[in-house]
Amino acid sequence: MSAEPVLELDRATLIKGGRAVLDEVTLTVFSGEHLAIVGPNGSGKSSLIQLLTRECYPVFRRDGISPVRLFGRDRWDVTELRTRLGIVSPDLHQRFVNGSAIGHLRALEAVVSGFFASEMLFLHHRVTESMRERARRALERIAAAHLADRPVNEMSTGEARRVLIARALVNEPRVLVLDEPTTGLDLVARSEFLSDLRRIAADGTTLLLITHHVEEILPEIERVLLLREGRVVADGRKEEVLTSERLSGAFGHPLEVHREGEEYRLGIARKG
Repeated sequence: MSAEPVLELDRATLIKGGRAVLDEVTLTVFSGEHLAIVGPNGSGKSSLIQLLTRECYPVFRRDGISPVRLFGRDRWDVTELRTRLGIVSPDLHQRFVNGSAIGHLRALEAVVSGFFASEMLFLHHRVTESMRERARRALERIAAAHLADRPVNEMSTGEARRVLIARALVNEPRVLVLDEPTTGLDLVARSEFLSDLRRIAADGTTLLLITHHVEEILPEIERVLLLREGRVVADGRKEEVLTSERLSGAFGHPLEVHREGEEYRLGIARKG
């Protein structure tokens, strides 16, 4: 694994509605490292992602040290940042597929729109054949080339989510952030989606998976960060963090972890 950090949080605090939704969170992720961030609803998982995507900004530090550094820098033009940091989430699905003009685009065009970080292709966008070719390769990378000419709004949720992955990958980002990525997918679509992610992980793209479903943590993900009420309560190797005791404490309820080979399952602890 490279010693180069791609994401760094140094005692980062984020205030929303007058309270700390993230409280002095420290985290370093290195190039090629895959990390799962796990915690119950309200633990601060999505807020952490908003720090990374520059949708929110941390509390200013009096010592002058930047609480957030991405790819070795603390200042970024957001458009440039999006070429290195790909995002896939149900919120993006709602905005880009169901709630905007991108839903009327064919899959290839929707992926091309990722070059411009826009929700559709406008007349002033200069689309080159090189962009179209890279978009085709992004679709091929997740075994979705057959969707290229289909309108996104005529696809199943699983198919559209795969197009969003291709859109996130079209700039060949160094890090792919996946925020609860299987929400809304049925059993088969979820299985296919996770298989897509395993191929991406094998290609060397750093994965940052945010979830409260431990069964979604891929075998390629060896490190887990556990959040509760905006604080890091555990950070380490998967087998050390995904224990019944630690997850019960984080979720505030007695839970049992079952491991079958490389897969983990989480359930309610039986009484008695």
